[in-house]
Amino acid sequence: MRILLIGPPGAGKGTQAVRLAAHLSIQHISTGDLFREHIGQGTDLGQNAHTHIHAGLLVPDEVTIGMINERLARPDTERGFLLDGFPRNCVQARALDGILADSDSKLDAVLDLEIPEDQVVGRISGRRLCRQNHEHIFHVDHSPPEVAGVCDLCGGGLYQREDDREATVRQRLEVYRTETAPVVGHYRAQGVATTIPAHGQVQDVLNRALDAIGRGQADAAGTSS
Repeated sequence: MRILLIGPPGAGKGTQAVRLAAHLSIQHISTGDLFREHIGQGTDLGQNAHTHIHAGLLVPDEVTIGMINERLARPDTERGFLLDGFPRNCVQARALDGILADSDSKLDAVLDLEIPEDQVVGRISGRRLCRQNHEHIFHVDHSPPEVAGVCDLCGGGLYQREDDREATVRQRLEVYRTETAPVVGHYRAQGVATTIPAHGQVQDVLNRALDAIGRGQADAAGTSS
């Protein structure tokens, strides 16, 4: 099973990617993890990526594509994989089509997580992180600390990341609409994209994703028979 999970910031894509890959027993491939791996190992691709990231620039498409190409060639992807964070634009999508075609394969499903913009802004802008441990995360509305501004778990001070401020979130959403959302249309034209409502409980969203994959497999079987 080869799956692409796509969605705007704040749609819960990272959470769903981990759960869905574990449920299907396939590899979860995150571009963020790949960047850290290559940078940590000092590969040519990693050094190139680090140079751009350190300068505050976007990593060039060819570098990201090179990392994905190398990752998909590893034996542990033979059972399948779930892509998280790639492709981010149509150039990368066409490159992925070519990579998969070279191995006589293609994506089985593209799951488009859809959520209203105001919910995204609320989810992200209300998030507060602990200065002592960034894994301690609270939300001013949904999971507030017992004492405002203080981590319940370790007593560290809570803060809002610059990336989580409302103006920045709306700018990130505009970049998503301009650069990444067209990728859904690219795959919709291939008949493999399904839109999944991303609101509600985590398990509810996971169930919708699994239902969509099941329907897609049934449709594919019906087409081939």
